[in-house]
Amino acid sequence: MISLKENRTLRILNAAAAGKYGVLAAIAYNIEQLEALIRAAEAKRSPLIIQLFPSTLTQVPLLAHAAAHAVKAATVPLSLHIDHAQNEAQIHEIIATLPVDSVMVDMSHYEEAENLEKTEHLTKECHAKGIAVEAESGRINGGEDGIADTGDLEALFTSPEDVDKFISAGIDILAPSVGNVHGDYGPSGPAEGQIHFDRLEAIDKQINNRLLVALHGTNDFPAEVMKRCIRAGAIKLNVNKLLLEVGNEVLRKNAASTPLVKLIDQQIEVIQAETERWMDICGSSGKA
Repeated sequence: MISLKENRTLRILNAAAAGKYGVLAAIAYNIEQLEALIRAAEAKRSPLIIQLFPSTLTQVPLLAHAAAHAVKAATVPLSLHIDHAQNEAQIHEIIATLPVDSVMVDMSHYEEAENLEKTEHLTKECHAKGIAVEAESGRINGGEDGIADTGDLEALFTSPEDVDKFISAGIDILAPSVGNVHGDYGPSGPAEGQIHFDRLEAIDKQINNRLLVALHGTNDFPAEVMKRCIRAGAIKLNVNKLLLEVGNEVLRKNAASTPLVKLIDQQIEVIQAETERWMDICGSSGKA
């Protein structure tokens, strides 16, 4: 078994936990987005976790290798994480063939007992290869581009019993359900009282440094909501549209009238700037 002591994702998150700041775990769907994220990390001297969905591994197989090269070439701490891996066969393929640092083993679409059984088994397989594991306790509703919607499945808040069971399953990073949702909240962000900060804080206290806490469902978050989540114990901050929508807006406005090379530059520039802004908000700037 390979030791997790030098695992890049865990080193980044352990440093953030000790320093009481949050680290962006940012989704990329293409090379322009990947480039923008890495430029931001270098410019801000900030750690960063690069995230790819399993669907992206199928759609753009070379992106994982480009991201892995960037991780090794960077002058700041980066890692490569596969988010919401829900297919056991694909998880086996990922950990056997790709140079990843961590995987979210997402079995939350199963009932609790089966979720835990599959999570524990897959965690052992990942750990044997030095790959850290994230899992979702309870069930976070909704869906995003690249991951399946939970559909009719009921959202389940994370309970103290859930926390203990996932600690026993041997995972490294816990993604709790505290009122957060995958997808959009609306222009004003989560409704008042929707995010249960007290529950997140209680989970962090119960974990007591045995796991690291990931926060999913940050689309439309105002800065103060993100800061409150960090204060309540969230360290790994999953971001998607929060950073990428500015690039999508450039495409919508300029695609018909702008030469391709200039359009690519515009996308990279605005995503980089937005990523830098959120690194400042989350406190990771200058922590590399």
